[in-house]
Amino acid sequence: MEHKTKGQAESQISEAVIKFEREYMGRGPTEIKTYIIKDMVFVRLKGVLTLAEAQLAKSPEGADLIKKTRMQLLEGARVLLEKMISEITSCHVLSLHTDISTKTGERVIVFTLDKNLEEQFS
Repeated sequence: MEHKTKGQAESQISEAVIKFEREYMGRGPTEIKTYIIKDMVFVRLKGVLTLAEAQLAKSPEGADLIKKTRMQLLEGARVLLEKMISEITSCHVLSLHTDISTKTGERVIVFTLDKNLEEQFS
């Protein structure tokens, strides 16, 4: 990994995920924060639901449909997301986990990596 601080890497990941959300999902979050914790990258996005999804989420069936649809969309782009994280961190992504709250409009994405990144930062 090129010499950068933990904060710079977290910022680069946030920017890459925002770009992904806008280009692949159709809109970006209202707020994003990335945390690097040992061999994990934790990304928290707020304000990811569209107005239509927020209306749909008012019923249990609608909320379930949103979760399933968002999961399927992210699975289809898994390779792209993993490549972005690998390029920024110079690590291999071992796994990706995600969930979305239809109550708060918040999504979390967790990447596990093959190296402990905290050891690489100055």
